[in-house]
Amino acid sequence: MKKLKTPEMVIIDSPYKAPGKTRWSLKEKLLLGLTTQQYISQALRNPFNWLFAIIFTIGVPVLAGRFLFGLSWATDSSYDYPWGLFLGFGLFTMVPLSSSGFQLGTAVQIFGRHDLEPIERLALLNGLLGYFFAVCFLLADLGQPWRLPYPMFFSFGPAAVLFLVAWHVATYLSVQIAEVSESFFEWIGFPMGKRAIHNITLGLTVAGIILSTLHQGALGALFTYAPGKVHPLWYSASYQWLNFFVSSMPAGLCMVIVVSTIVSKTMAWRCDNNFINNLDKFTITLARGAAMGLATYFTMKLISIAHDNKWEYIASGWGLWYVFEITVGVLLPLVLLTFAIKNKKVGLIRIAALMTIFGVALNRFNTALITFNWKMAERFVPSWREVAITVTIFTIYIVVYRFILYRLPIVYSWKAEDEKALARESVVKTSDYSSVDDAMQPAVAYVGRADQLNPLPGCAASEE
Repeated sequence: MKKLKTPEMVIIDSPYKAPGKTRWSLKEKLLLGLTTQQYISQALRNPFNWLFAIIFTIGVPVLAGRFLFGLSWATDSSYDYPWGLFLGFGLFTMVPLSSSGFQLGTAVQIFGRHDLEPIERLALLNGLLGYFFAVCFLLADLGQPWRLPYPMFFSFGPAAVLFLVAWHVATYLSVQIAEVSESFFEWIGFPMGKRAIHNITLGLTVAGIILSTLHQGALGALFTYAPGKVHPLWYSASYQWLNFFVSSMPAGLCMVIVVSTIVSKTMAWRCDNNFINNLDKFTITLARGAAMGLATYFTMKLISIAHDNKWEYIASGWGLWYVFEITVGVLLPLVLLTFAIKNKKVGLIRIAALMTIFGVALNRFNTALITFNWKMAERFVPSWREVAITVTIFTIYIVVYRFILYRLPIVYSWKAEDEKALARESVVKTSDYSSVDDAMQPAVAYVGRADQLNPLPGCAASEE
């Protein structure tokens, strides 16, 4: 996109077109300061848009056919293999990769790591979109979206894991929408809404910690409904939920590392200097957390095998596949992260982060699909329609991700200097007021808003 940017393109990062001038309209914000013709021309010049168009041309009709002709038309799932790609990838994989929201929110709001604030919003957005599209994949599997609240309200079963998962995901998704809405309110120019969210940020963060912790483990607890079906190396009645929860922590942090790298390379024009200049430092900090998470995850896997005395399975064919998953997806990234952190090799950290994502995704696939019904000779193979729908929904996820990053102040700070300049002008023009004290009132209001719109150290507008 940086190479495709036209000379007439204006970067919208403040409420006004210029100090003392008119505000940007909503249409101008949506079109990134371009005319409709310029925006369409820009979109047509982007080769990724043509790839997305091809995917949607094939996938959207297939997705519609799933709801018209039923689940059996779209997938080869069965009673023996009930999860399929929609849940094996869309739910069990995307949810742990979206744990970044509560982790960065906890670090910044609870533990006072305000140095991570420039990347916090990216982590929150990653969490929101990951959970939202996990629900979309769930709807593609279940169908009848109007019955989605059924296990939450009508079939009231608080002892069921599905009941817990439904409530946890729904409430946590609401929390994440509220957290991300702060940047949305900045963008549309609604400071009262931003202030309201800012005042309850601590409560939202605490709620996010509780809800995310519970449902990450609850997804693992779902497999306790089918004891004996998952291979013993990937199943532990005592530690299944804990393994899912612990593995989600390095997965979420590594997802932010990978996404921030992609953003810095493909849309550097949208990032501000505070984000770009500190990205390597953020990457190293996140890598430290991911390394500790991987070490804990590896330890818990060994404890679960030792607790259930499953060492003999390591020598089998499935055991070799298990060793591959642990080696490539856990141990090797842990070694690379440790070395890269010590020597500040940011490029190596990003490679290790990608390997960590692969390792966690492979674990979810192994648990839900590959080793499920491991004693059966017939293995699950997804149909082409199932693959097409999965790719289509994930492509929509990428498009929405990009659409939001282009516009909302996620990787850049929304500037309020223009509002402060207008405030000072209003102070100078005291002739319209009965006293100097009356003239200072709008200035105080504007300065208060500007300070709230720039909470980061070093990002607040100058008082001079």
